[in-house]
Amino acid sequence: MTTIDWDAAADSFDEEPDHGLHDPVVRSAWARRMETWLPTARSAVLDLGCGTGSLSLLVACQGHRVTAVDRSPRMVERARAKLTGTGTEVFAGDAAHPPVGKQRFDVILARHTVWLLPDPAAALRHWFTLLRPGGRLVLIEGVRNGTGLSAADLTALLTEHTERVHHEPLSGDSRLWGKEVDDERYALVARAEPPHRHTEVVDVHLILRRGSEVLLARRAGTGYADGLLHAPSGHTEDGEDVRAAMIRETAEEIGVELDPDELRVALVMQHRGPGGKPRMGWFFEADHDPARPPRNAEPDKCSELDWFPLDALPDDMVAYCRAGLDGYRSGQRFLIHWHQDADTVAYAPRGTRRAVPLPVAASPTGRLHHIELWATDLAEAEAEWGWLLGELGHVPYQRWAQGRSWRRGDTYVVVEQSPHLAARTHDRLRPGLNHLAFHVADRATLDALVARAPGRGWRLLFPDRHPYAGGSGHYAAYLENTAGFEVELVAP
Repeated sequence: MTTIDWDAAADSFDEEPDHGLHDPVVRSAWARRMETWLPTARSAVLDLGCGTGSLSLLVACQGHRVTAVDRSPRMVERARAKLTGTGTEVFAGDAAHPPVGKQRFDVILARHTVWLLPDPAAALRHWFTLLRPGGRLVLIEGVRNGTGLSAADLTALLTEHTERVHHEPLSGDSRLWGKEVDDERYALVARAEPPHRHTEVVDVHLILRRGSEVLLARRAGTGYADGLLHAPSGHTEDGEDVRAAMIRETAEEIGVELDPDELRVALVMQHRGPGGKPRMGWFFEADHDPARPPRNAEPDKCSELDWFPLDALPDDMVAYCRAGLDGYRSGQRFLIHWHQDADTVAYAPRGTRRAVPLPVAASPTGRLHHIELWATDLAEAEAEWGWLLGELGHVPYQRWAQGRSWRRGDTYVVVEQSPHLAARTHDRLRPGLNHLAFHVADRATLDALVARAPGRGWRLLFPDRHPYAGGSGHYAAYLENTAGFEVELVAP
């Protein structure tokens, strides 16, 4: 426990940029963070160790009802003066056992307070009793000059009470501190949900495909991973199977009513978040239907809905979702994704990859591994093959200077502009490969592809006999691209 004389420090306390929040840049930076950590609806907030009340004032100005507590009478005096007219109650008392009687709160906020307490574990245990169901702790802490409480240690204390702990590093944002800092500073947002005993949460995630793009939503106002991108997702309810849960969550989140036969299992992942308990994630794949465009059906939980290329996914994603999509692109079917407690919920581009693929029982022996096509113009081939393969459900897989590949399941197609080409043109009538043939879902899909193909570099062969150029019982389209490669698309 510190021996600082907080009464004596009160008069100069606000001179620190992150204490007084006088600098509009610093104040704005804290305001933006508080908006992501606190509920969007007006809430009851308890600010413990409030100091001179700068954060309390910020929160009150965002429309929340604030109660503030500090053990220093001089700090309380300054806080009351600062908060005059906001309706905030300010009490002198011990942050570990605040004098709030039977009141319950939606949020308990504590900045640089937990490390000062003689028994942090006991204080956290009491604070959880002051939260309403679904409430949250927002704890801003750090380690300076070897003194303080690390994120790993504080997360470990919280896991007795909840499995929902969001870790957000703050050291890299100099706007919060009015200067560059190189020590550990962070925020933890913990939800008041008891740990699950002898059970495992089952998640469902939708990989909604629009060609080579996938739909992602940016979380907001939930208190967990806010500001990060994630696929439309949720978890099963009691007595609900995973497919029914995916259909329900899709309708609730993006307003799309899916039929059961539109969903395909993409992969299954067992995941453990930082400081959390294991959960099982089912990732389903479905195709975008232009007649049913997705929309943001939950604006209180989502600030953005957009399409992103699968081969160039953004970095600001939930690590769990990013691992699932990376596994999907690689053709994996079963993964274990186990965070260490010090990891972040956010995807770390240069962090350790935690996903471990599990082999399936069936041997791949004898199945087609990949097909490699040599092209004289890689850019042209990438545009034409990338469009067609994306429409057929292939995922961008590999990219190197001379080539590209697209994967579906455990088979992939390569297009390469090799420096060892022996000729400058492809002739499908010579001995060797004549054409590739692909299944399509139905006749309507085939007809739609044929209609769009000319705009993507593909022309229809045998138009006088289409769609029965292969025989009266064979509904198919034969397409040829600019380089002379032929593809056959076959409908059931």
